[in-house]
Amino acid sequence: MAFAKLKEFHRKSNAISTGDSGAITVRNDQATVRSAAQLSGRESLPYIALVTCLFFSWGFAYGLLDSLNSKVQVAFNLSRAKSGGLQASYFGAYFLCPLTVSGWILRRYGFKVTFIVGLVVYGIGALMFWPSSIKHSFGGYCASMFIVASGLSTLETAADPYIAICGPVKYTEIRLNFAQGFQGLGGFVAPLIASRVIFKHAEASELSGVQWTYLGVACFVFVLAVIFYFAPIPEVTDRDMELVVASVGIPELNDKPFIRQYALFYGVLAQFSYVGAQVALAGYFVTYTQDAIPSVSSSHATDLLAAVQAVYAVSRFIAVGLMHYIKPRYVYCVYIWACVAFAIAASQTTGSVGVGLYGTAFFFESCCFATIFTSALKGLGRHTKWGGSMLVSAISGGALFPSLMGLLGDSKGNKMTLVPMCGYVIAGSHALFNLTQGRILDWEPRIPVPGEEGNVMSLDEEKADAFMDEMKVGKTSL
Repeated sequence: MAFAKLKEFHRKSNAISTGDSGAITVRNDQATVRSAAQLSGRESLPYIALVTCLFFSWGFAYGLLDSLNSKVQVAFNLSRAKSGGLQASYFGAYFLCPLTVSGWILRRYGFKVTFIVGLVVYGIGALMFWPSSIKHSFGGYCASMFIVASGLSTLETAADPYIAICGPVKYTEIRLNFAQGFQGLGGFVAPLIASRVIFKHAEASELSGVQWTYLGVACFVFVLAVIFYFAPIPEVTDRDMELVVASVGIPELNDKPFIRQYALFYGVLAQFSYVGAQVALAGYFVTYTQDAIPSVSSSHATDLLAAVQAVYAVSRFIAVGLMHYIKPRYVYCVYIWACVAFAIAASQTTGSVGVGLYGTAFFFESCCFATIFTSALKGLGRHTKWGGSMLVSAISGGALFPSLMGLLGDSKGNKMTLVPMCGYVIAGSHALFNLTQGRILDWEPRIPVPGEEGNVMSLDEEKADAFMDEMKVGKTSL
């Protein structure tokens, strides 16, 4: 009954944007009457604000993962490499879902249904932490984390592309970095709650506080699912994106088959490497701190993790400010190579100086994910949803790098920061590549597209098609 009501509501919502009263699925071969890609900056604000709530929710889940990882390591007497299994469960779901079920739901039913399904799965996974805590089962924790991550990856399959698409093209990087700033705030709040509330009075092997925390998380995300059920969220079809890309003035962009989207594939590799490095660095911050400064307690080290996560969140907003004056690809290049420098420096130092260098890398990580994502997505046109799914799947790099860092940490101590350094170098090569792609990355629509500030004309689909044809034969140019 609930699923039937969901389909009926989605049918009515779709009819508003496509004019087809019988629509249940999204017609990707048709342009919508008023898609999210055609909204002005002011019109897009309510939808961006609503979706930004999702960024906070999975930032909170990711922040809890970092604290839970070190606690589980002690509770189950695991080596550093084996404790990475919790993160492997989390990020393994990111490898599977976006390219399979999550991506299919997005392309078939659109953004709205994908948001709701992701929230429901996230809530179910959070509830499963209750029996896992009672049974004190490491396997149960891994399974629960996998289900939570399946929901989160489904959310992110829709949320990242939606924020990138919704509104004027020239603010794409700024929008996604700003929204992800709230993900950073969630990552800052979670370790504080872990150290001050969940594990404050618990013994080293006690994990019962986890069950109450995730019960609260489940209630929160189920409420969000109800809100998204009733929210009128404008859709975006493949045809909408094809028309937007037609305004670039580079006609071959819409002609390229998916298999020839080499810039996208390079972005996926960069995202895989960067996220792996970021997750490894955060996941072993507490361990590195206690190794570097033996007198520091686990609680104090977790507080320090919350502090550097706060620096990470604030730095995202600083990057947003910089991107108003400096092209995002330049900001990204400087930030990612600074990460390389500080990761190397931390591997050669110990004590409080080493912890300081380690923590400084968090500052420069801030804008990298969102800028890799948006730069790889630009110019894809009708392939945008597939490209977004691949870029979200690349988050699965977080399943590989922490285990490698744990293996090196077991034998080499502070030299383990060389593992994330390798990931930063790969992402840094992508940043250098982006410096040569200004023609695509810096474009603004030149055909009148509804939503561009100051524009009072409507996008005529037939005129856009005619313009594209003229561009191909050289009869007109921008």
